[in-house]
Amino acid sequence: MTMAYLAQPEQQQKLEWLDGGTFSVLLDEDATEGKLTVGRFDVARGEAPPFHLHTREDEVFLLLKGSALVWSGEEEHELREGGIVYLPRNVPHSYRITSDRADLLMIATPGGIEGMFRHAGRDLRTPRPEGFEIPRALLEEAAELYGGIVLGPPR
Repeated sequence: MTMAYLAQPEQQQKLEWLDGGTFSVLLDEDATEGKLTVGRFDVARGEAPPFHLHTREDEVFLLLKGSALVWSGEEEHELREGGIVYLPRNVPHSYRITSDRADLLMIATPGGIEGMFRHAGRDLRTPRPEGFEIPRALLEEAAELYGGIVLGPPR
């Protein structure tokens, strides 16, 4: 049997994301023949993406460390360390980190959503522009390019 793909931590792309957090691209659509994307967030208290939905992929979040509130439609749930949530495509959702830090694993299928993070985020191998932030217009543009729809502000 041959291993189809292997990347050590130093080979994985790391992007600056919302509120100074990071998103690491662990597996992208190229590595998985389009089947899935696996990413990992390292984020601080209060990090929250806008309320949104995905038209192309289903998502799974596994909270490795920390705590968060998760919204699925109008339902609010607490997600504790070790908790997992499945968010089918076309279901509006968001989350807000409630612990000091959180380590969150994301799996999306099919692959391709990493393009959104690459479009709006900043590769940590490049110099950081002073005052870097991801404006809402860029986030909405990135979401739209990759089948996402921003429905409202963070919760």
